[in-house]
Amino acid sequence: MFAIVKIAGQQFKVEEGQELFVHQLEANEGDSLAFEDVLLVDNGGNVSVGTPVLNAKVNATVLGHQKGDKVLVFRKKRRKGYRKKNGHRQHFTKIKIDSIAV
Repeated sequence: MFAIVKIAGQQFKVEEGQELFVHQLEANEGDSLAFEDVLLVDNGGNVSVGTPVLNAKVNATVLGHQKGDKVLVFRKKRRKGYRKKNGHRQHFTKIKIDSIAV
């Protein structure tokens, strides 16, 4: 059984017991979350597609918060002496899918 669910503006294919990284959520470690924006559910070949969402719920637990790899942004204009270096690290939340309730 899997579901397509919208979490923090992105769509994820999730299954029970799966651990995944999503954009940072406002929740503490160990909190339980419920996601109501379920777009599709496949229950052993029986597919239900929402218009736009289904009356289903995905429950998850927050395992922790982490930072992603650093991304370097370098801009340069040749022969002008213009160089600009900038870095960015995205914040992520690691969650574990507990159940998919249809």
